[in-house]
Amino acid sequence: MKETVIRLGFCPTRRDVFVRETAIEFSKKIRTQLVGYPIELIDIDDINEEGLLFSDKDIEPIIRRFRNTEIDALFIPHCNFGSENRIARVAAALKVPVLLWGPQDDAPDENGFRNRDSQCGLFASGKLLRRYNVPFTYLTNTPYDSQAFKVGFDKFLRVVSVVKAFKRICILQISTRPEAFGSVMCNESELLERFGVRCVPITLDDLVRTMNQEIEEKSTEFKAVCAQIKKISAEHPEPELSMVAGLKIAMRKLAEQNGCTAVAIQCWNALQNMTNIVPCLANALLTDDGLPVVCETDICGAITAIMTQAADFNRQPQFFADITVRHPENPNAELLWHCGNFPYSLAKDPSLAHAGRNRYNGDRYGIAEWQLKDGDLTIARFDGDHGNYTLLIGEAKTTDGPKNVGSYVWIETGNWPMWEHRLVEGPYIHHVSGIYGHYGEILMEACKYISGLTPDIVEPSEAVLRQRWM
Repeated sequence: MKETVIRLGFCPTRRDVFVRETAIEFSKKIRTQLVGYPIELIDIDDINEEGLLFSDKDIEPIIRRFRNTEIDALFIPHCNFGSENRIARVAAALKVPVLLWGPQDDAPDENGFRNRDSQCGLFASGKLLRRYNVPFTYLTNTPYDSQAFKVGFDKFLRVVSVVKAFKRICILQISTRPEAFGSVMCNESELLERFGVRCVPITLDDLVRTMNQEIEEKSTEFKAVCAQIKKISAEHPEPELSMVAGLKIAMRKLAEQNGCTAVAIQCWNALQNMTNIVPCLANALLTDDGLPVVCETDICGAITAIMTQAADFNRQPQFFADITVRHPENPNAELLWHCGNFPYSLAKDPSLAHAGRNRYNGDRYGIAEWQLKDGDLTIARFDGDHGNYTLLIGEAKTTDGPKNVGSYVWIETGNWPMWEHRLVEGPYIHHVSGIYGHYGEILMEACKYISGLTPDIVEPSEAVLRQRWM
């Protein structure tokens, strides 16, 4: 998988009434703390001799610098009180996520004088950013080298990763939704008009023709995918194994050719009738590579998959699941399942994982069967109706449960009936995206920067998620 790199505009600020040299010193100290994060730092060092925003004459050059370098976000550390009028104008012009923070102030000197007052300036800047209608993320005023700053800075970058991924969503829509799945219908034109989400439709014939070309050419990539399948497959029938490999490569190539960042496929039943395989294993392998493939042509599901995966800088794959049945013994546990599209890298015990024939529906080759590993999870669902869009956000943990065919994991929540009511009463369905780790506050904060999208938090509470930013 290719890790997301954030292009970060670094715009430290000061105000003239305080000691200039101290502000410059703290700007340098702050910069030393930004090493090791997945960022490309774009500074303003050559705008003026200080590399700080403090003068009106520098506003336009700074805006041009950040526009020309196409920054993904703006970091405005207050090295002393700061210049709220100037930072607000810069932020308003750029329209990217903004991080507002300042290093905790030193104690007054022996004469009672203070040399920075960064916290006081942050109050002023927060007010003016609101006046300019600029959404921003605030980190508590802490020492520049504190763990609290490091954690908060990392979280902000993850928020930016989600927003960046959302802005460039383009979904390869392979055929129409299955007739039976009225629940996955979406308003394509509204998604484009409201959020800039693009769908590129292709037919199953387009897919199968590309797949057959890959099988015929037998490229180095094709041979590598065949070898990969043989390592996890319980059987290696031909021509079915070659068709699964060809299908995986075909979806990847069609997505790349059309600039798509996820795939939504009509996975049954027409494709099986055309190819005599099921696409589950190909979907799992491609998702493991970092390109989410979702089932039943669920466009909103594909949007969710992109968002959840971006919350971890695309370092690990998400998994796309049905919320299926309640646990037979645990009233707060639930089965997340699908026919076999969960990434192999997430398998709990690879030695027990296998791929082969769909033993419960048609006996066709290409199914994947494994239980997912133990851990904490974040579960999400982007959806909407009647022009209103929300992002369901919840956190859970894996738990033990009965064995299932296909790919599956049992999760435990604090209050499953609350989840169930929220899902049924909508605007959601039985499809969700899961990612390992706690990212509830990341997804919640990302909604701040996506106009028209409201976070809908199930568990833990919104208050708990907000507390994590403090």
